[in-house]
Amino acid sequence: MAESMVLNRRPNTALLSDPVIALAGIDKWFGAMHVLKDVSLTIRSGEKVVICGPSGSGKSTLIRCINGLERHQSGTITVEGVELADKTLGTIRREVGMVFQSFNLFPHLTILQNCMLAPMESRRLSRQEAQARSLDYLARVHIAEQAHKYPSQLSGGQQQRAAIARALCMQPRIMLFDEPTSALDPEMISEVLDTMSELAASGMTMLCVTHEMSFAQRIADRVVFMDAGRIAEEGSPDQIFNRPATERLALFLNRLLKH
Repeated sequence: MAESMVLNRRPNTALLSDPVIALAGIDKWFGAMHVLKDVSLTIRSGEKVVICGPSGSGKSTLIRCINGLERHQSGTITVEGVELADKTLGTIRREVGMVFQSFNLFPHLTILQNCMLAPMESRRLSRQEAQARSLDYLARVHIAEQAHKYPSQLSGGQQQRAAIARALCMQPRIMLFDEPTSALDPEMISEVLDTMSELAASGMTMLCVTHEMSFAQRIADRVVFMDAGRIAEEGSPDQIFNRPATERLALFLNRLLKH
């Protein structure tokens, strides 16, 4: 893992490239509740961005808007140069992998079958090609030996790693993580974070909502702090954690890091 951390801290020349995700003036309401307020954010190829903030600040809603799981009411979202719309949703989802708080594995399928399904349906891989790819990614997240088991036979940490492998089997250019460790017991969190750290070191573009601040400090190129539906502050991990510019962020970190 030390090697992964060193790799991640090399200068990231890809950050000079054009944005692969661009949000401009995003507003989102749930009924009368205004949950995202004029949010603009860009993420470049190879960049690792961590979004943090108090509960109800709009973090998960923001990340779910990027792949169309939630519909924004105003503003634009562009992924790989394609504006998000009904007619482009399928194209964008093929390039954007998503890992959720809950594992969302099909309980009646083995782990291997869970991983093979989308590549066969969306990428038109043959069964043999999908199986080979799935076994490769299961090995990369260190659970190849669990391939023929069902989700109920795995621990929470193993299920979440299986969910990561399943997303990677589509070979996306971008990975979104929505609080991927929040449903795990404490002893299972580190194995999932280790897997994500290895993925970060490989150069994958990643956007992650998490309360795991040590993980954010370790892998993030940039940390975004959200509060009350807005981006209140953003910067490098050093800036955010050691030199917060606002009293609101300082208070949030003080409360979070005490627990």
